[in-house]
Amino acid sequence: MTDPDRNAPEEVMWQGRFIAAKTRGKWEYVSRARGIRAAVILAIDEGADGPHVLLVDQYRVPLGKRCIELPAGLVGDHDAGEDSMIAAARELEEETGYRPDRLVSLGEYYSSPGMVSESFTLFRAEGLVRTGDGGGVDGEDILVHRVPLDGLPQQIEAWRAQGYAIDVKMLLLLGQLIKA
Repeated sequence: MTDPDRNAPEEVMWQGRFIAAKTRGKWEYVSRARGIRAAVILAIDEGADGPHVLLVDQYRVPLGKRCIELPAGLVGDHDAGEDSMIAAARELEEETGYRPDRLVSLGEYYSSPGMVSESFTLFRAEGLVRTGDGGGVDGEDILVHRVPLDGLPQQIEAWRAQGYAIDVKMLLLLGQLIKA
C-alpha cells in the first residue's frame, strides 16, 4: 500500500545553520540545511604490522557520550560547490593525520531513513601516508585509534563495556563476523 502522505507538501518547521526539522503529512524528520552532504571514509592502513583500520572517537552531544566512528565530515558546509572526494581527503587528514593517495567512492548510503533524510558518500582511502597526529580542527577533541582488523570485534566490545557509543557504520567492518 502506498503511503498517502508521500505527495504531501514538505514544510520546514525550523531551520538552523546545519539542520532543518521538517514535516510531510504525518511524517516528521530532519534533513541537512543548505544542501550540505556528508562523506565517510573507510581507511585501512596496510602497514608492516598488518592491516589496521583508522577510527575516531569524539564526544557527541545528542548521545551524551563519546562515540567510536569511521572518520567523516561535512561536504559543502563552507563551500556550496565542494566536491565530496576533496572533502573526504581533507576530513581524513584533519581527523586522523593520514593523507590518502587515492579515494574510491563506494556509493551513497542512508543511515536512519525513517527519521533523517541525510545521506553520505562512503569512500575507501588507499595509499595512506601519515602527515601528523590528527585530532580535528580547533574544538573538535577527536582521538584517533589505529586498530588491528583482526582484533576489531574485541576492541569494540571493550569500548562498549567502557560506555562508548558505537556508530552504526561500524557494522560495515563487523558484518562478516555477525552470525545469523
